[in-house]
Amino acid sequence: MNQLYIKQKVFSLSEKFTIKNQSEEDAYYVEGSFMRIPKTFSIMNQQREEVALITKKVFSFLPVFLVEVDGQEVLKIKKEFSLFKPRYTIDAAGIEVRGNWLNMNFQVYQHGEEVGEVSKEWFTWGDSYKVQVWKDEMETIMIALVVAIDCVKADQAANSSNAN
Repeated sequence: MNQLYIKQKVFSLSEKFTIKNQSEEDAYYVEGSFMRIPKTFSIMNQQREEVALITKKVFSFLPVFLVEVDGQEVLKIKKEFSLFKPRYTIDAAGIEVRGNWLNMNFQVYQHGEEVGEVSKEWFTWGDSYKVQVWKDEMETIMIALVVAIDCVKADQAANSSNAN
C-alpha cells in the first residue's frame, strides 16, 4: 500500500504543487497552465517525466475534463445538465468511484475490486488530500483522478462566483 499527500497552496499563482509520500518526500509534481487555453494540469514523476495530463475541453456546452495517463485517455469527468444542484459523472473503462467525490471522500474500484481511497484532510491551510493506493499500478490514475476532481471543483467555484 502506498500513501500520498496532495496539498495545494492557496495563494499559488503559478499553479504548481508537489505530492508527497508517507516519508514526506516529493513523489510527484503538478504544474497547471496558468492563463492558457485549454486549461491543463501536467503530473510528473520524480524524474520530471509527464505521467498524466488533465485537460479541460474547450468547445463543449458543459465542462468536460479529460484525463490521460501515459498518453492514453483513462477517464472523463462531465458536468450534467441540471437546474439546481450541479451534477457530474465520471466515465472510465472499468473504474468506478463510490462515495462523495465532490467532498473528496471516496473509494475507487477497478472491475469491482477496491484499489484506493481518498479523504480530505481537515484543518489545513489550502486543500489537502490523503490518497491511499492498494494497487501500485493504479497510483498514477488515483493521483490524476484527485487532481481532476479538484479542477472540477475549482471550475465550479469560479463559475458560481462569476454568476454572483
